[in-house]
Order: sequence, then structure tokens, then C-alpha cells
Amino acid sequence: MRSKILLSSLFAAATLMTVASCSSNQAVRTTDGKTIVTDGKPEVDSDTGLVSYKNAQTGKTEQINQNQVKDMSELDN
Repeated sequence: MRSKILLSSLFAAATLMTVASCSSNQAVRTTDGKTIVTDGKPEVDSDTGLVSYKNAQTGKTEQINQNQVKDMSELDN
């Protein structure tokens, strides 16, 4: 229980720090309840069904299946 609270707190702090550093971040919410903060707007490839984004926390470009994305929205600063 403590580890879940600690992990949630660390994720929230990292998300807030990331949001504060960049004005164009987006939140990608997945069907399994996770929230991914992206640096810039994710790109949707309709041919492959993949959503490409730069992970704001790690700086790496990643992809996720479009059917795993619940919604995407711009974060307010």
C-alpha cells in the first residue's frame, strides 16, 4: 500500500515538473487507466493504427496502438 502511494506521488510530481517546463504537453489516457504525458502533440498514423509521441518524462519517442488510447488532450499550464 505504501509503495503504491509513493509511486503515485512520484509520478504526480514528475508530471507536474514536466508540465511546468513545456507549454505544448499533452495527456494521453489509455484504456487501462494510465496517463502518458507527451512533449508536443502525438501523431496518429491511420495506416498502421499507431500513435507516435515523445514521452515528456524520458525524452524517448514511443508508440502505442490507437485502440489502447482512450483520449488525448492538451494540458493547461
